[in-house]
Amino acid sequence: MPIYTAIAGGESFRFDGLARLLAAATPARSGDQLAGIAAETEAQRVAARYALAALPLAEFLTEALVPYETDEVTRLILDGHDRAAFAPVAAMTVGDLRDWLLSDAATPVTLARLSRGLTPEMVAAVSKLMRNQDLIAVARKCEVISRFRNTIGGAGRLSTRLQPNHPADDLRGIAVAVLDGLLQGAGDAVIGINPASDNIGNCTRILQALDGLRQDFGIPTQSCVLTHVTNTIRIIEAGGPVDLPFQSIAGTEAANRGFGVDLAVLREANEAARSLNRGTVGDNVMYFETGQGAPLSADAHHGVDQQTLECRAYGVARVFEPLLVNTVVGFIGPEYLYDGKQVIRAGLEDHFCGKLLGLPMGVDVCYTNHVEADQDDMDTLMTLLTAAGVNFVICVPGADDVMLSYQSLAFEDATYLRRTFGVRPAPEFEDWLERMALGPALGATGPWALPDLGGLIRRMGLSA
Repeated sequence: MPIYTAIAGGESFRFDGLARLLAAATPARSGDQLAGIAAETEAQRVAARYALAALPLAEFLTEALVPYETDEVTRLILDGHDRAAFAPVAAMTVGDLRDWLLSDAATPVTLARLSRGLTPEMVAAVSKLMRNQDLIAVARKCEVISRFRNTIGGAGRLSTRLQPNHPADDLRGIAVAVLDGLLQGAGDAVIGINPASDNIGNCTRILQALDGLRQDFGIPTQSCVLTHVTNTIRIIEAGGPVDLPFQSIAGTEAANRGFGVDLAVLREANEAARSLNRGTVGDNVMYFETGQGAPLSADAHHGVDQQTLECRAYGVARVFEPLLVNTVVGFIGPEYLYDGKQVIRAGLEDHFCGKLLGLPMGVDVCYTNHVEADQDDMDTLMTLLTAAGVNFVICVPGADDVMLSYQSLAFEDATYLRRTFGVRPAPEFEDWLERMALGPALGATGPWALPDLGGLIRRMGLSA
């Protein structure tokens, strides 16, 4: 095991192993404290960052944080590493990489070429040396575009997931939320529902209703019922109208087993969905969700800090060329991210790391009601993420998910972001909004007319 040392504040510090060094260099958060791996003092944290800055990037290719022999995520990362893409930065230290990323030499083109040459652990390491503004500045330069029925990502674009969850999966209640979102220009990333009841019949019923609505209105978007990926495979086999298989994933094999998945199951779902050929402008079909702290909550963290393991989950996601990836940044609870400051920092880290690794990264800007955070913190984070070029955010009616009992963003928040930053939805969805006379949803002013809502009313049963 390598030993790392550094001096800060006149005191010498020793770090036994790369995992310990990374954990000690991480900004303070409650999950690492709970795991007993966080820096004990600010001086120790500064010393760890000095040592980390001097660490050659190549060392991440020789020391596995989670054992290669027993972890398929480690094998996926190391066996799939693109050494040709890594070559331009192979002689750099972590500190050198930070300086280069912030330089004019790191353009959208060079960053895209580099992404497959960076391992998740390298990206996690460099993020620990960055201030918030650094995370924003670099992420803004990373352009990652994905396509299914529309084109998500790209300069000047901000997409939204319309999340019309209902505690009883009532189609009429779902329809009201969908209507609310569409009238305010939400839903181009996906209309995605977390089902209250995870049985296959119920999930198929919701999918059929959403797909019928999409066809009735000709909406250039995709739908998803966020059931377990094995349920989605069975729905596909039964002929159900699946656009996107969904799955929560994590950064270790053991944590993914806790979610009931492995890489083979994810490959099966990806292949099954692509075989349906339901996309019109692309074939990115997978939707992944992540969140700092998931491996720790499953006692599957191997002594590695939660942010580094979050990046390893992104290493899993990028193999499948997904349409959407988002971190549910404040959802897991105060045991992992205690307050608004920690949630904001984690959201910026997750977005930066995902984009640098080449992912179409979104964020559920959210918190649970027992976290020391409020909607002002979410306003701050959503504004910073939009400045950073986030691909999409999640919106729910009134910022309050009545089924999952947590706070997220409202449809009105997306309108604020569009008007403040001049960002627009996916181009195909933007054209649809204009055809449907939904100019105000795009920030327009002046007289406008409501669209014909008869198809929505009939399809979702609102007239009954």
